Amino acid sequence: MTVALMWEARAVAGRGEDLLAWVRTRELPSQPLRTEILRAPQDRVLVITWWDAPYDAELPELPEPGEELAARAVHRWRFESVAAA
Repeated sequence: MTVALMWEARAVAGRGEDLLAWVRTRELPSQPLRTEILRAPQDRVLVITWWDAPYDAELPELPEPGEELAARAVHRWRFESVAAA
């Protein structure tokens, strides 16, 4: 089964590039099948990691970036793959 973990944070105003740089330097204790980093208006950063694991497996996730970078708590979601093209 493939599980996707999504991590989304909104940077403090004007700190979007700093949050993006912070995400790029994070290393997880194990490597996912794939990682994608995206950004959006309002200084939002989204990280999606794909894992070959059961849905409820304990998987490493990115931490909270800290109040100096994040305008709010990180949002996290977990999905299982049902189809791929």
